[in-house]
Amino acid sequence: MTAQSVAGPAIRVRGLEKSYGKLDVLRGVDLDVAPGSIFALLGSNGAGKTTTVRILATLLTGDAGTASVNGFDVATQPANVRESISLTGQFAAVDEILSGRENLVLVARLRHLKDPGAIADDLLRRFSLSEAGARRVSTYSGGMRRRLDIAMSLIGNSPVIFLDEPTAGLDPEARIEVWDAVRELAGQGTTVLLTTQYLEEAEQLADRIAILHQGRIIVNGTLSELKQLFPPAKVEYVEKQPTLEEIFLAVIGRADKGDATGTKTGGQK
Repeated sequence: MTAQSVAGPAIRVRGLEKSYGKLDVLRGVDLDVAPGSIFALLGSNGAGKTTTVRILATLLTGDAGTASVNGFDVATQPANVRESISLTGQFAAVDEILSGRENLVLVARLRHLKDPGAIADDLLRRFSLSEAGARRVSTYSGGMRRRLDIAMSLIGNSPVIFLDEPTAGLDPEARIEVWDAVRELAGQGTTVLLTTQYLEEAEQLADRIAILHQGRIIVNGTLSELKQLFPPAKVEYVEKQPTLEEIFLAVIGRADKGDATGTKTGGQK
């Protein structure tokens, strides 16, 4: 049973610090995340993104400062925090021997929920996996595995979900599949804290964006607010060339259409 939501920010962090020996990873992090929003935490490798998530998920203990999730203090009320959250790490935590549906049913049973089969079928539908539900996960693409992983983390209707670099290692098409799943989460009222190294990912998804650098939040705001940090753009005529990602998606889309009509897009006839 999920802990009851408490009024106020879904996530609040004040003066959070964490060191490993002489290495200061977090040096006074402050942030608020509004309920039902997508908050992107950007930063290069080693900036402290994953450490922040692990402290908020009660997997690590901070050295100083305070943090609360869903109104519960992560240090003094860890059990309530765990009832309020789901965590999806950088690698999909799915059982490849089981089918997609069996993975979902297993988690629902472990959470002692009623009618796990119906819960699994609903999540398969929500994440466009119904047709693949009976297949072994070992046959899934990277995007499908990640969508299944996120679906598994939603069992129990946690009000807050942490996504730690959810599209790391995925191809452009799979990344877009995950983005659609994250948008659906927020649209249903789930609070999402997303860590990523991909700037476009934050642009596409986030209501607010914070940049973590050398253990501190150096900017925090909406995309439009962050753009105002720079001088107004000069209007010039520039011939726009397609990005490599646009070319990639267009080519594979054309190839799929060619396969459907029995034609070839290249190579030998």
